[in-house]
Amino acid sequence: MQMTGAKILLECLREQKVDTIFGYPGGTILNVYDELVNYSDVFRHILTAHEQGACHAADGYARSTGKVGVCFATSGPGATNLVTGIATAYLDSSPIVCITCNVGAPLLGKDSFQEVDITGVTMPITKCNYQVHDVNALADTVREAFAIARSGRPGPVLIDILKNVTAESADYEPLERREHKKRGRLATLMSRWDFKPPEPDREDIRILADMILASEKPMLICGGGVVRSRAHEIFRTFAHLIDAPVAVTLMGAGGISGTDPLCTGMIGMHGSQASNVAVDNCDLLIAVGCRFSDRVALKPSTFARNGKVVQIDIDRAEINKNVRTDHHIVGDARRVLELLTEQLPEQKHEAWKEEVFSRPTEVHYDERPGCLTPKQILSTIARMCPADTIVSTDVGQHQMWAIQNFHFDYPGQLLTSGGFGTMGFSLGAAIGAQAGNPDKRVIHCTGDGGFRMNCNELATEQYYGFPIITVLFNNGTLGMVRQWQHLIYKEHYSQTTLDRGPDFVKLAEAYGLNGFHVTDVNEFEEALKKALDSKTGSVIDCVIDIDEMVRPMVGGGSHITDFMIN
Repeated sequence: MQMTGAKILLECLREQKVDTIFGYPGGTILNVYDELVNYSDVFRHILTAHEQGACHAADGYARSTGKVGVCFATSGPGATNLVTGIATAYLDSSPIVCITCNVGAPLLGKDSFQEVDITGVTMPITKCNYQVHDVNALADTVREAFAIARSGRPGPVLIDILKNVTAESADYEPLERREHKKRGRLATLMSRWDFKPPEPDREDIRILADMILASEKPMLICGGGVVRSRAHEIFRTFAHLIDAPVAVTLMGAGGISGTDPLCTGMIGMHGSQASNVAVDNCDLLIAVGCRFSDRVALKPSTFARNGKVVQIDIDRAEINKNVRTDHHIVGDARRVLELLTEQLPEQKHEAWKEEVFSRPTEVHYDERPGCLTPKQILSTIARMCPADTIVSTDVGQHQMWAIQNFHFDYPGQLLTSGGFGTMGFSLGAAIGAQAGNPDKRVIHCTGDGGFRMNCNELATEQYYGFPIITVLFNNGTLGMVRQWQHLIYKEHYSQTTLDRGPDFVKLAEAYGLNGFHVTDVNEFEEALKKALDSKTGSVIDCVIDIDEMVRPMVGGGSHITDFMIN
């Protein structure tokens, strides 16, 4: 059947069971948007205020649903506006497909209006990217892109399509996903990629099982790989089978419930005393889906210095990259844990657990009369919101307070930029999560610094009727940077004080949303109740002290138990 490239693209998205597209049109992608009119019963297109917001929304959709997120952008600045969102997804292994259209073939390479080499720009921050010059190759390219995005260690893929390709015609044959590898040309293309996770080596499994049986002080780290592979159930079974305490990375939140009796809380720079000291004292550390970033293994040479280190990861490139291991297994977290669980009898480590949990797993923050604290805000949200509420955060102090005080129970419940640390990520991510989970509440936690960066997406929130509740931790400063300036830079508060507008309540109202200004916990509880009862999005501006700090804290490059503050 003869179809234009624009129609072939949309038919391929239908093949992939795409239901939501986030995007922003422009000249080179107009053929696609013109055809999109005929697919209103197939796709929900959400027009964002900015292409970066579209990319973050596709990312939030992917993380919260487990499906591939999709976004559209035009050439030039439209395409480059996706770059921060693509890098954010890449560092956190989030499966998204970004589709851009470039200038036509006669204009390519001539510095034409809104031309950019977006495949060159994004090569380091995508699993793979393509520029499509031939309409006959378009369908198989789209199919391969989706397979790559979702397979193995997930991640972003970009497809750049020349404008003339979207107008030209070619034969299109519908093909279900399970048939892709069987088709001649597509099979050749896809043979370059190993779409099945590597099967764990059985001898490696046996060796680790013996190490676990010999251990008296085993410790687990729940990393982002547990969340991405949706291995949370088998991970919890495994943890209880070997009776090992579990420390959680920022990206591992939801891999084990924060209320699980084995959970010791977050590990690393702002990790709990229980987690950091236990990792230092254990005789066997098993890190599942954790790449030992510099925020976890702050000083690699002394990390887990008293025990043997075992790393389980789907990506061989992560093995021994940051921390030298005594043993490792390459494979999907779920499959590795299934095989281990089959081989191991139930273990008990009561003395070790008593030692670990003698130290605090949570931080006690003082409550001062007449002052609103982060702990009060987050405890009130946890008490008043449904247990399955999705929480998106920006980056900074509120991000750390959120993971310290919320007990995330399932993968995709926390949406946060862990690897790239992207301020402005959270509102777009909240929109994507709400679009993908219309029956769940979405709480958007942000700081007054990060919120300024992408608050324009309030227009998207209002237009599409998303009842997202923005909780703004407003301390009038770039809080985490100020904390470092206070502790390390002799209180030189250079360019971090935000003593300026806007009035966030008026800003919310300007976008047609509810706005609340609160200064104590009673006012916050009343505002949150009104926001939960409303069918409209809300912004709650919470005034907190400028010198409120995240505790504990270990300095960068320091040994994991060398706390600067407790």
